[in-house]
Amino acid sequence: MEHDLGRPRAERARRMADVLRQQIGDGHFAGGMLPDERVLGRRFGASRNAVRDALALLRAEGLITRRRGVGTSVVLAKHGHGLDRLTGLAEELTGCGTVTNEVRAAAEVSVLPDAIAARLEVPAGAGGVYVERLRRLDGVPLSLDTSYLTADIGRAVLAGDLAGRDVFALIEEAAGERLGHAEVAVHAVTADPGTAELLGVDPGAAVFALERLTRLEDGRPVDAESIRVRADRMTLRATVYRTPGGR
Repeated sequence: MEHDLGRPRAERARRMADVLRQQIGDGHFAGGMLPDERVLGRRFGASRNAVRDALALLRAEGLITRRRGVGTSVVLAKHGHGLDRLTGLAEELTGCGTVTNEVRAAAEVSVLPDAIAARLEVPAGAGGVYVERLRRLDGVPLSLDTSYLTADIGRAVLAGDLAGRDVFALIEEAAGERLGHAEVAVHAVTADPGTAELLGVDPGAAVFALERLTRLEDGRPVDAESIRVRADRMTLRATVYRTPGGR
């Protein structure tokens, strides 16, 4: 990054923080410790003040902590979740730790909210099933997941092990066919006080908001989800391709 030396210090710090953030997400720092300021300065061709500014940005995001005499350490490991594959969280985090689910709500609803009914392509009066779960990884909150399921699939899901299994697997068993695809939208939002308390973050902290509509292989929508994910614990990833003639 030597070509950045003529740029304002704040810009050099931001660029350095971008690289370090990516490396933290990729698990580059064995033992969770970052190199000291002098090593980072040589690596990035940056002044010590620029290094400190970059680390201050990461500390403000909650990614690192700095202690005199100890150094700079990663607060929590960040884990990747692929957006280009339709997988449940426990599937995605296999080998990363133990995923547990606190079932906060699981019940039939006689009338669906109009917006949810439209997404599921059923009349609001058809009813459905509402499920809310707090997901933890090795005991630390990771995401708050809420789902509205169509009534036929949802009733079978209610009878399953919601505390121990991914909802996707329960849906496939209930439907007798595999899931096909999902439409996903991701937003950056701030955590409201209630969500912040459940996720163990400060009110107003940045979280990912995922809205996902999951369909069976035949195209029928069965699960409308709204997921709040701690941005300091999860990186959303995808592999995308430029198709011939694409723009």
